[in-house]
Amino acid sequence: MDCSEQTRSKEKVHSTKFHRLVYSEIEEIGWEHLVRLSADLTLLNLRVLDKKNRVHLLEIQLDKAYPKCPPSISADVPYINDLEWSKHSRLKNLVQQFQEHLEKLQEYWSTLEEIDKTLCVDHKLSSLSSRCINIGNDCIIVLSIISIDPRSLPEIRFVGSGQLVDTMRKNWQRNSKQWNKEGSFLENLECLLQTQLPRLPDVQKNDHQIECGICYAQSLPIDDELGDESGSGTNYTCENTNCNRAFHSVCLGDWLRSITTTRQHVPLGCPQNIVAAEKSSEHFDIPNHFCLRCHLMFFLEIAHIAQSQLQ
Repeated sequence: MDCSEQTRSKEKVHSTKFHRLVYSEIEEIGWEHLVRLSADLTLLNLRVLDKKNRVHLLEIQLDKAYPKCPPSISADVPYINDLEWSKHSRLKNLVQQFQEHLEKLQEYWSTLEEIDKTLCVDHKLSSLSSRCINIGNDCIIVLSIISIDPRSLPEIRFVGSGQLVDTMRKNWQRNSKQWNKEGSFLENLECLLQTQLPRLPDVQKNDHQIECGICYAQSLPIDDELGDESGSGTNYTCENTNCNRAFHSVCLGDWLRSITTTRQHVPLGCPQNIVAAEKSSEHFDIPNHFCLRCHLMFFLEIAHIAQSQLQ
């Protein structure tokens, strides 16, 4: 047997061993996770699920010297840490490490989902870690989410001209230090911009449940005078399921204090007179679109104000 034949024979043996190895390792992972496999078995695309059943694609490139040479990977994630590999490692170990990496990104995916399911996102102009939101009037904002700390203040770019863009840019610069990592991402965003961003149609149908029935805004403005309530959402909700109207406690208190007849017809130190006032609600300018439970809630708030003033 000449040298060329020996070489071909060794290559065939190696190729056969390589094929058997790759097939056996795919078997360990599960063929149901395989999306694509190249003819020479050097390129695999795997479908990997995280704990919330989100689907992620993992691409693995194998060298002909595998497993002596570690595989290279790419995936639909913002970043990938260096994966551990030894001559004893197998593809299932690679997939396990990738799944562990996905768990570190759960808050990142949740933040993106919160944006995608609520706001009008232009996905053609968006990327893996950024979201492009067209807010109308030739104004676009581009949000870049920080993958290692997705609840932190995002990077933002304003595209367009005109008063709306200038106003939002100034609001962002002025209010950026008010960002609260513990709060809702969208509430933070709208509070800093001091504007309500365009919602998806299905979300708009339910806006009445989160907008205040008095000020008709979802969140209070960023204002030091409001203290802990600054930028907060509604925190009172009518218990009537046919109403579900929501209110800011600040708006509720301010509205009650603004009614001159509150003091004239209801002595603040007497709960019995509060009950009597409920029977003669014509003394109070309660909006006529509120249900009976909303009315009752107003009178209960009067009692709360009375108690706080007596203390």
